[in-house]
Amino acid sequence: MSSTVRSGLVAVTGASGRLGTKLAFRLAAEGAPQRLVVRDPAGAPSLGDQPLPESEVVVASGYTDTPALERCFDGVQSVFLVSGRESAHRVAEHRGAVDAAVTAGVERIVYVSFVGAAPDAVFTFARDHWHTEEYIRASGLRYTFLRDNLYHLALAQMVGDDGVIRGPAGDGRVASVAHDDIADVATAVLLDESSRQHDGATYDLTGPEALTLHEVAATLSDVTGRRIVYYPETLEEAYASRAAFGAPQHEVDGWVSSYRAIAAGALSSVSTVVRRFAGRGARSFADWLDDYPSEWDHLLPR
Repeated sequence: MSSTVRSGLVAVTGASGRLGTKLAFRLAAEGAPQRLVVRDPAGAPSLGDQPLPESEVVVASGYTDTPALERCFDGVQSVFLVSGRESAHRVAEHRGAVDAAVTAGVERIVYVSFVGAAPDAVFTFARDHWHTEEYIRASGLRYTFLRDNLYHLALAQMVGDDGVIRGPAGDGRVASVAHDDIADVATAVLLDESSRQHDGATYDLTGPEALTLHEVAATLSDVTGRRIVYYPETLEEAYASRAAFGAPQHEVDGWVSSYRAIAAGALSSVSTVVRRFAGRGARSFADWLDDYPSEWDHLLPR
């Protein structure tokens, strides 16, 4: 992957996470200068005991750490903004990061959002993304929104200890996507300044197919050799089965509404964005399972 016109310095937030790490390695492979924003320097992407080429590790305790973020973003042209962890204050945290970018003189934000982001989205966490997008639009910064579907990893994590996927998804379909594909698209967008074609753009990022959770369970069964099934809960059953976790209400609502969004068809559309920018087709759920056995080995028969 290459571009005829390169961006300036890129700040990668969440650089120690799955997506941030994958992006950091891709930018390094392209020789792009980057600043890796992490909470703990020990978790920053590296080549063993050597830093990534053209990279600098900087520290901020979170998106509300405004002075640190302003220092992290100083001299940066583009910020890759990974959405924060789900919390009751996530939108305020995102706004803090955007404000820091504006103060630091950043030109552009590439924000990781979610498909169907809207103020009334069925998936409640997608509402946070809409409010964040609106704030970025009003900031005066150039922006691009990468709206990803559920991750393939999230589907594997839906399986309970008893081998059952439970949720009120009915027979709806989900076009889940691999972290690698999002990182490939983000790399292409961040490095391409040839025509500013990405300014104001919103890209839906999905896998190559939309599966029912029955099909997800069957695929997992084939790969793991364990009987995995999907049980379509009612809404009442879904809340009851998650009550024992003791999670905050907004978090439980998010968990349950992700299945409701599948049932409503909100996550079923398949896009060709990955092929357009990565030059190859998106990885299917089965492909991802082949590529990352360590991510689902907890599902193997014991």
